[in-house]
Amino acid sequence: MRANPLHPNPGVHAEPTAERTVILGRFGAAPAAGSEPTGASSFRALGENALPQITVDYRVAGEIKKGVADRLAQEIKSSGRMGLESQAQRGRALINEAVAVWSDAIAVERGASTTKAEDTALAAAVYDMLFRAGRLQPYLDDERVENILINGYDDVWLDYGDSHRVRAAPVAESDEELQDMLRDLARRNGQSERTLSTADPFLALRLADGSRLQAVTGVTPKTFVTIRRHRVKDVDLAGMVQLGAIDETLAAFLSAAVRAEKNIMITGEQAVGKTSLLRALLKEIDPDERFATIETEFELFAHTNNFHRQVVPMESRESNGERGSDGRGAGEITLLDLIHRALRMSLSRVVVGEVRGQEIVAMMQAMTNGKGGNLCTIHARRPEIVFDRIAELYLLAQANMTEQLAYRQAANGLDFIVFVSMRDETRIEGKRHRFVSHVLEVTGMGENGRPATNRIFAPAPGEPRAVPHMHPACLEDLVRVGFPGHLLDNPRGSWQRPLDLRVMAG
Repeated sequence: MRANPLHPNPGVHAEPTAERTVILGRFGAAPAAGSEPTGASSFRALGENALPQITVDYRVAGEIKKGVADRLAQEIKSSGRMGLESQAQRGRALINEAVAVWSDAIAVERGASTTKAEDTALAAAVYDMLFRAGRLQPYLDDERVENILINGYDDVWLDYGDSHRVRAAPVAESDEELQDMLRDLARRNGQSERTLSTADPFLALRLADGSRLQAVTGVTPKTFVTIRRHRVKDVDLAGMVQLGAIDETLAAFLSAAVRAEKNIMITGEQAVGKTSLLRALLKEIDPDERFATIETEFELFAHTNNFHRQVVPMESRESNGERGSDGRGAGEITLLDLIHRALRMSLSRVVVGEVRGQEIVAMMQAMTNGKGGNLCTIHARRPEIVFDRIAELYLLAQANMTEQLAYRQAANGLDFIVFVSMRDETRIEGKRHRFVSHVLEVTGMGENGRPATNRIFAPAPGEPRAVPHMHPACLEDLVRVGFPGHLLDNPRGSWQRPLDLRVMAG
């Protein structure tokens, strides 16, 4: 039997190509020219674009996976104790053995040996099914993919970060198999309390790479899954400059605002880059400063970024489906619960990944009563409606909350609102551009009973990205932590050239 080293991380793309090598099913005949076996998926390793694509027959991979899983389960049971890393190592060895047996059988059947690429592709597929995300894994390994959209097991689409959406290979043989894969992912990622069934048709998960998965079934004609990838995970403000989201002037300003312990709310529509910017702002907090991150699913990664040493990460938890006498789900821990606990831990700051419910009240109270330097994100379509969005969440939180109270606490608690925009020109052969367009300074209550603001950064004619408009009222505080105030005197900021848009307004 030939050696068959298993590559644990193939990193592949599903792209159609005329030149293709097909991995046959053990008992299957060779497919007709131009056809593929049922359950096959195209496959090309990163950095190997010159090689022919490999098509994995997932029926074969499933058979091998089942046999290896049974053998591995027996060995785990007989050993009494085997850690996850040891299980993965032993699993690799068993997979290699099984693939070698399959390879020899296929060689006899078709009169020619399989290639090393075929064996490696099949072994990698089996490993992914047993220890990783199965047929989803190649898409998770592709750093260009931003969103994975599954409209039923055989209708899969990939959103690429700054450009197009393409159709991809199926991720299962049926909706039932897709649901089984989702349940396996929940168990594999230590979230076994989260299930997917007729009684509980919704599933929210954080995958091993930090991606956010949301699935729904039962109330839809087929299983729908959305996976949001974090393409920009380990980023600082310099990295945001390189991405074109901000210029060096705004980077220096935001850095000073964090160091001066200003309360900052990042806002914008969904998927414009709010979380990425928040991650970058966290890098401006001293590594030894003790603060909490509060999230529905961990997405800020402050506790794993090898930069901060005093982070208290908190993650909310869904209920187990049962309801107590107070109407709350048993075992449920909300963002509001976490914020209240965090405020009792003598932390210097509280950072909320996304404020979208009644936790807005506790967040505003922390900003009003605390030391300062708190950060959060919130959804809003335009910068001028942020306060109405805050008031809306206040009114939904408790019966005794009022719009006036929401405005007053926002005026007293917030220092800056940073609005992130996106220009999507993919439908006219362009790209997606994400950038900060506005920075508003909150200066207290205005005469109309709403918070008053100064537009410190805003778009200019021919430039939709944020450029300096005026000095903030708190400029001395920023200068005191090292901000060069004269940078705000350049009306074009430090952009070297206009944004490359196909359609420019104004």
